[in-house]
Amino acid sequence: MTGVLVINADLGPLHRVSLRHAVRMLLRQVAVVHEAEPDRLIGVYPLPKVVRLVSYVVTRWRYTRGPSWSRPGVMVRDNRCCAYCGREADTIDHVLPRSRGGGNTWLNTVAACYACNQRKGDRTPSEARMPLRHKPVVPTWSLVGR
Repeated sequence: MTGVLVINADLGPLHRVSLRHAVRMLLRQVAVVHEAEPDRLIGVYPLPKVVRLVSYVVTRWRYTRGPSWSRPGVMVRDNRCCAYCGREADTIDHVLPRSRGGGNTWLNTVAACYACNQRKGDRTPSEARMPLRHKPVVPTWSLVGR
């Protein structure tokens, strides 16, 4: 893993940031070095592996509902793998086509390669005889919010 882990004041993990961002947090005094590389310095600060926020940040929103739907989020959730053939995906496909009332939701969209998306067209997977390799799910923050 690259970057510096940011933990909350209660020692709960939040996310990762670049080394540059971590140093800025130290300079602004919003974080302190919690764990560092031994015998390595950046200016007056030890080279951080983990920084801890000085003030607690409320993150309850992350646990109450999942992330909002987005095209990049669908690609991350599906590992850029086509839901129909398994090749690398470059488009988003609606399981129930938008022309039939399907919307942009986590449970109605999958990553698909261009060829499969064109072949399926304005049909459902069963009508096109193209079964899904995996069922779409609503992801968690830990999966999409990297």
